[in-house]
Amino acid sequence: MFNRTTAVILVVALAAALGLWASQHVFAPKAASTWPQTTAVRLFEPPRELPAFNLRQSDGTPLVPGELRGHWTLVSLGFTHCPDICPMTLAELSKAQRQWESIPEARRPRVLFISVDPERDSPDRIGQYAHAFHQDTLAATADIPVLQDFARSISMVFAKVPPAEGAPADQYSVDHSASIAVLDPRGRMSGVIQAPFEPLAIAADMASLTEAAAP
Repeated sequence: MFNRTTAVILVVALAAALGLWASQHVFAPKAASTWPQTTAVRLFEPPRELPAFNLRQSDGTPLVPGELRGHWTLVSLGFTHCPDICPMTLAELSKAQRQWESIPEARRPRVLFISVDPERDSPDRIGQYAHAFHQDTLAATADIPVLQDFARSISMVFAKVPPAEGAPADQYSVDHSASIAVLDPRGRMSGVIQAPFEPLAIAADMASLTEAAAP
């Protein structure tokens, strides 16, 4: 059963999605897509530039917009204490990652796990967590205001859920969007993947998009 916080998040997420749809289909000029047809990935046209951001990667280096150029990137929000959605999502994405390992590393699609729980998730912790699913998975986090701005820019939301009455203060949870944002090789918000996730379809889509983006 959804709690009140989850319900609020769903309403906000729906509003964000509707706003995104309106900006792209009503107010934005139409443009012919240059990408191949996809099955799991729902592409937006035109893609949307992301505002500046500065996250911390698991190795301690900054993750800024320029770092996302040159590859298609799949972005998932979560936290290492997540009991179900986060590990399930990363497990499904790891199956897709194994399918595209033959693509040269310089162009290979990437998976980026963003922890929205910096209070408990240090850079080292998120790196160990993400790499347990696949060694290529990138991981990053930041302070809450930075994370909120970044999540909003990719049409996602999250909120801390207080622990049950009588439970320790650090036994809280975090409700968050469960979709996957798709960034193109210019680091623009270009699409979304909705659950249920189909690894083979995701892998096929990302391979064809990567091939289409080749110089």
